[in-house]
Amino acid sequence: MVFDWFRRRQVNKPPGEPQPPEVQSAAPPPAGPAAEEPQPAVGAAADPMVETPRKTSSDGGASPAPEEPSPDQSPPVALPSAGPAGATASVQQNAAPPSGAAPVAASQDTLAWAKAAYARLKAEQTAKAAAAQQTTAAEPSTPVAEAPSSPPSPLRHHGSTAPETVLEEEATPPEQLPPCPSAAPSAAGMGLLAKAAAEREQRQAELDAQAVGAEPPRQSGGMVAPEEPGLGSFDEEFTWSAEVLAAQGRQVKDVSLEEIHWLGRLRQGMEKTRRGLVTRLLNSLGDDPLTPEIVDDLEAVLLQADVGVEATDAVLDALRRRVNEEVVPPGEGLRLLKDQLRQQLERPIRATGCHLLAPQRERLNVWLLVGVNGVGKTTTLGKLANLAVRSGYRCMVAAADTFRAAAVEQVSIWAERSQVEVIANPSANADPAAVVFDAIGAAQAKAVELLLVDTAGRLQTKHNLMEELAKIRTIIDRKAPDAVVESLLVLDASQGQNGLRQALAFAQAAQLTGVVMTKLDGSAKGGVALAVASEANLPIRFIGAGEGLRDLRPFNGFEFVEALMASPR
Repeated sequence: MVFDWFRRRQVNKPPGEPQPPEVQSAAPPPAGPAAEEPQPAVGAAADPMVETPRKTSSDGGASPAPEEPSPDQSPPVALPSAGPAGATASVQQNAAPPSGAAPVAASQDTLAWAKAAYARLKAEQTAKAAAAQQTTAAEPSTPVAEAPSSPPSPLRHHGSTAPETVLEEEATPPEQLPPCPSAAPSAAGMGLLAKAAAEREQRQAELDAQAVGAEPPRQSGGMVAPEEPGLGSFDEEFTWSAEVLAAQGRQVKDVSLEEIHWLGRLRQGMEKTRRGLVTRLLNSLGDDPLTPEIVDDLEAVLLQADVGVEATDAVLDALRRRVNEEVVPPGEGLRLLKDQLRQQLERPIRATGCHLLAPQRERLNVWLLVGVNGVGKTTTLGKLANLAVRSGYRCMVAAADTFRAAAVEQVSIWAERSQVEVIANPSANADPAAVVFDAIGAAQAKAVELLLVDTAGRLQTKHNLMEELAKIRTIIDRKAPDAVVESLLVLDASQGQNGLRQALAFAQAAQLTGVVMTKLDGSAKGGVALAVASEANLPIRFIGAGEGLRDLRPFNGFEFVEALMASPR
């Protein structure tokens, strides 16, 4: 079993996956530290996934066995998830709780759910720490036994007195080297050269001695498998993340610490957008019933958050219809607004029929990343590669950005962090289409499942560069006609409405199938995601809210809106 971070669930590893040697060396490092110790926990979580109705556990052993309360706390969470009737693929659709009945009971259930999840995660963390201490305590015993055994062996071969005389004789020549150059300068011409050569030799000997004494520890692969985030205190941030997961019908036994950490990062990343938006929304909605005047006031608030004209009109029209049909009680206005925003984000996703973008197993998938300069295409490619490797996919990178200086080196560094092979052309002014052609051939020969193609940044107004993208797409269609091709536009959230214009321009030339939103953690214009989804009619597939290797996740409309509209802390 391996955790598929694209689908966010455990999946069976295909039997043909361990055949390529490159994947065996790439996949274990990221999953090693998290898979060695908690293997019993994963096995225990795999069985309850099949036997979900089991309720035989008792509440008496909550502290020594925190996994037992999880089946008891998960049924109350079925209340918000009872609305959707779709399959597991429509996670983003059924994420919204349809009714706001019994808020007090729901809050109590989610709090109990959060406590059970915190207890289970804390138990897992303590088990990992205990296992790590056992391994570290066992490791020093072997090197200590080997270290003293090696030095005495050469001493016994050479004898006891001989090494002392040899060491004295070897130590005297370096002391006699400095006086030799002093006698050499008496000779004309060659004395200076001999003195300089002797000084260089002496300096080199000192440097060699220092190099032997101090061994420099290189950590080139230090970021290959970053440690999982630590479990903090049971605070408001943890309970909010637990509420978001519980509202989507998640069970306690399926929640991971990394998901909790990601939701906290997403909420922090949307703080700049939320700082002005939510405060004004709360002031407009307040505790009064929703009225047409309040709906009119929301128009300026949404437009200033870069939500876009079409998305704003669609949201306000839906709210006006609801106000005309019935009286909206206090507190329901914010929930209705969240539902409308979520529908605008998920509408293009539902139109594609693919609710979650994930590579297909045992088949070549080619993902082409395009965008303007400086939006984070190469960084996004490295994060996607790490996400694929940790999910058990065979991955490869094509460095088709042959224009920007040091672009190949940057791609190689990101690929090294995830231990993914890179196909590149080191020659200057290489043809990007030729690099893609070679990469597809290598991917087909090595049974690669996901090929990530990095392209050069280009403005949407440069027609010749746009034609180059069309050429790359033609090469992909000819060389791999059976491959699943995705053309993803990388957008910088801080660019606001300019990102919408980029999406409209790239959609015609690159045959876009999705959008990746980056730099949400440093922007106050996160509402542009709604403008791209409504006006460009492009589904948002991934979002990034940080500079870390794991700060990229598949897009979830429910989680995005909850982070955007979260109450200020």
